[in-house]
Amino acid sequence: MQTLTDHHLTAVTCPACGLLCDDILINNQLQNACAKSVTFFTQPSNIVLPSVTGKPVDLAVAIKKAAAILNTASNPIFTGLSTDLTGFRAVFHTAQKLKAPMMHMNAQSTWRNTKVLQSKGWQTTTLTEVKNRADVIVCIGSDMISHNPRFFERYVWNKHALFTDPQARDVIYLGGEHLNTHPGISPTGKQPTILPCATKSLPEVTAALHALIQHKTLNTTVVAGIAVAELQALAERLRQAKYAVLIWVAKALDYPHAELTIQNIIESVAALNEHSRAMGLALGGSDGDTTVNYAHTWLSALAPAEHDLTQHDAMVWINSFSHEKSLPSTTAPAIVIGNSNLHFATPPAVFIPVATPGLDCSGTLFRVDSSVVLPLKKTRESALPTLADVMTKLDALIT
Repeated sequence: MQTLTDHHLTAVTCPACGLLCDDILINNQLQNACAKSVTFFTQPSNIVLPSVTGKPVDLAVAIKKAAAILNTASNPIFTGLSTDLTGFRAVFHTAQKLKAPMMHMNAQSTWRNTKVLQSKGWQTTTLTEVKNRADVIVCIGSDMISHNPRFFERYVWNKHALFTDPQARDVIYLGGEHLNTHPGISPTGKQPTILPCATKSLPEVTAALHALIQHKTLNTTVVAGIAVAELQALAERLRQAKYAVLIWVAKALDYPHAELTIQNIIESVAALNEHSRAMGLALGGSDGDTTVNYAHTWLSALAPAEHDLTQHDAMVWINSFSHEKSLPSTTAPAIVIGNSNLHFATPPAVFIPVATPGLDCSGTLFRVDSSVVLPLKKTRESALPTLADVMTKLDALIT
């Protein structure tokens, strides 16, 4: 078992969330690390052999068994897909060979964004533009830090903004439950504005805000517990902003037809841009989902979609980053390729431990705002094969 390296490493990129913070220092201890970073970089490097139905075997035997399962399956699926760009490319090649669909473990939440992007288009910005230009930031349905812990530290209260005074920024929380709004307080003590409502009420609240931004009149005084006068004040503040940013996390909008809330947000952005400047920004991101969505789209011309696992007679589950996430329940034989710390209630048909990008091997990921690609460094010694190594050997046995 090995945790942090003894070597001095600077400018290390952390893949624990979509921000991909690239200022991590490692030298027997971590610096500039959030709780998610600490969990990621201090996970043990277990010496685990591949296994077939729970019995240890060597790598060649495990790969041969996996190939046998896939060669006899009529409708396999590749899912999980928690990996980096190189790993995904290798998996994609084999999936195409088998004509198998692919689905990321975050498909349910990312598909909410994709539906709106495909049907309406959107105007979004980058984290760098938030840092340099945003004077009004609206957090919708989330405190952001639950998903991206260093968002306020790196991009809101950053002292090096080029075109605005960070201390003068207005931070507004609209809806959401159990929020930690403390990071929204500026270093000088300026308090955020909080407009609370239940998360499930965000469709009507965001629709009301969209109407008020367009100077329409609402025949009510309260919407989901929020006074219309407060929403009217928010609409006016957004109209007066030099660069407003409306932010959401699709995973936090976990209710039926949540994509309609995202549509209200991006239509509000479009309405604001008729007379001033505003942008949307979808935060969150984990397990390489942004990278997988982009790579799948440019390789196949289609965005990865949701699939019903019960309709497939073999499942390949890829999980390099998040060993705490469980294997989906399925009656089909499961081939698991992933983190050496994975645990199973029932041993899968095949388990092949592989190197984790950013720990055991180098890699590449897209940041959540899609505008930046960052390298992942190898931060400890490991004898585990990479996902690409395993997929190359598996692919050679696919007939």
